[in-house]
Amino acid sequence: MPDRYERVLSPVDIGGITIPNRVVRTAHATGIGAGTMSDELIAYHEARAKGGVGLTILEILSVHPSSPGTLNSFDPKLPDGYKRLMERIRPHGMKVFQQVWHGGHNATPLDGSAPWSPSDVPSPQVGVVPRPMTRIQIDEIVAAFAATARICKDSGLDGVEIHAAHGYLIQQFLSANANRRNDDYGGSLENRMRFMLEVMRAVKEEVRDENFAVGVRLASDLTAGGIGIDENIACVKALQAEDLVDFVNISLGNYHSFPKLIGGMHEPVGYELDSAVPVGKQSTVPVIVTGRFRTLEEVDQVVRQGDADLVGMTRATIADPDLVVKTARGDVNRVRPCIACNQGCVGQLLGPERRVGCAVNAGAGFETTLGDDKLIPADAPGTLLVVGGGPAGMEAARVAAKRGHQVILAEASANLGGTLTLAGKAPRRQQMNDIIEWLQHEIYLEGVDVRLSTYVTESDLEAFGADHVIIATGAEPRLDGIQMSHPGEPVEGIDLDHVISSNTLVTDSRLKPTSALVIDDVGHYEGLAAAEYLLEQGARVTMVTRLPTLAPLVRPALMVDPALERFGDKPFDYHVGTRVLKVDGQAAELQAVTGGRTFQVNADTVVFISLNQPRNELIGQLETRNMPYTLIGDANSPRFLVHAIAEGNRAGRSF
Repeated sequence: MPDRYERVLSPVDIGGITIPNRVVRTAHATGIGAGTMSDELIAYHEARAKGGVGLTILEILSVHPSSPGTLNSFDPKLPDGYKRLMERIRPHGMKVFQQVWHGGHNATPLDGSAPWSPSDVPSPQVGVVPRPMTRIQIDEIVAAFAATARICKDSGLDGVEIHAAHGYLIQQFLSANANRRNDDYGGSLENRMRFMLEVMRAVKEEVRDENFAVGVRLASDLTAGGIGIDENIACVKALQAEDLVDFVNISLGNYHSFPKLIGGMHEPVGYELDSAVPVGKQSTVPVIVTGRFRTLEEVDQVVRQGDADLVGMTRATIADPDLVVKTARGDVNRVRPCIACNQGCVGQLLGPERRVGCAVNAGAGFETTLGDDKLIPADAPGTLLVVGGGPAGMEAARVAAKRGHQVILAEASANLGGTLTLAGKAPRRQQMNDIIEWLQHEIYLEGVDVRLSTYVTESDLEAFGADHVIIATGAEPRLDGIQMSHPGEPVEGIDLDHVISSNTLVTDSRLKPTSALVIDDVGHYEGLAAAEYLLEQGARVTMVTRLPTLAPLVRPALMVDPALERFGDKPFDYHVGTRVLKVDGQAAELQAVTGGRTFQVNADTVVFISLNQPRNELIGQLETRNMPYTLIGDANSPRFLVHAIAEGNRAGRSF
């Protein structure tokens, strides 16, 4: 075992439970199973157990109907589900804790009544004035936490984590921002800690056992008057004084600072350590930290330095469930990298899909049917031609080759990666390149015949001798000036030389804009990326979108507010619900999409962003020759990375 993995792969004891290594999957919602411990949810966790994870903390388990969660202690089927889960997990050595939770004013009771909370301070998430809890209700919830912990112990789990972070009920009692009580549960920090201590005493008394761990999750919430390092240190000391915890899990953020909960690729590795380590140093029990860690080497460094005993790698093991075993056996280069784009994991969970996924791993969340371990050798291996070496084409080639096909990948340019390489040129988006490099490495290892600088024309098709053709030729900018709010009224002056695509923006070094206009008709990250690129070039930037908010498609991925925070002190303005009528090389004329007065902004450069136009010229010739083909990625319909990888994976499995 290499020295750089010595600490991370060593065991650690938590409350009499031996965790085989220092890798933790912290609790996170999945949307899998519709609130039950379903076969799909079990398979999701089993895949990470097989992959070598030391400890998983299951997603929130609600203690009471006043705050239903994704798992509920009042579900009579839950114990059987736990037992089925543990039967599947035990053979692999991973330990399983359950996070135990009440959302307080961040949850709506099953009966539709007002949320429960220490005071009548509403949540930024729910926006409903909560009901201040009575003494009877406080006692009821304390007892519910204890009863829920008992269910977990009796069902064969290894421990529980009491959720006292992220703005949920216990932290609401802790925070002077949410707790305005004037009784024994409010006022001083000592009083505000009373509810947490009562919960922990009741839980510890109910499940006190040398072979069952009880811990707590705390967090600095980054709000003025809220919970910070000093308050969390006081909590740790109070809990330890009564021997109420076997571990402490220290995190960051709440719904007032939501992007800090799950930092994207703009955050550095270990970004939570500054607020976590000072608290952890006061702990006499094992400490868990998180913060966008992606490799065992990074985790080993944290443990070696004494900053924590265990480290969360939740998104990293969504991207590659086998991260630990691959690294331990020396295949670190084969670990599929998490790029912290948040588009599949957080974005799909909070978006219309309502289910966890992964931009780079099409099998995440679908472990019963997808994943590399589910690939079946082809019944009749043949020759497959993939035209286009972007993420969709490379994923299709990788999967098809693993199944035994002879794969030829023809890419017109001199490099693989497609337009994703351009996305990686935007500020703080360089990690997009990590998945390109991984896919490239994998297709060469799988024996794909990669032919760069090979532009496939209709006359070339038959020469490849392919049994099937996958068209992954991507898309190109559509500089037609059409904004979807007014399709019959394209921007006047759109054909002028100063109007460019975002592709040209990041590739043409001759551009020297002083005042720039970004027209975003899509609402994904591309508009924000263009704006930030221009700001870093020293330009004054105005961003315009027909949509009611900036970049709504990536708000669930927690990308928008961090970008606007970075723009805060720079010459940046934006107009939502607005269209562009005319550009002339010096200025642009704007108007609300609903009409009314017009106004002007300076713009010597205009970046026009709309949904791209697919490149699918080969389809007609393929159909004329009766050659079977599949259309994937942007060549099928210009969308985003999640769809490109998923369609490539599906195509590679289909023949």
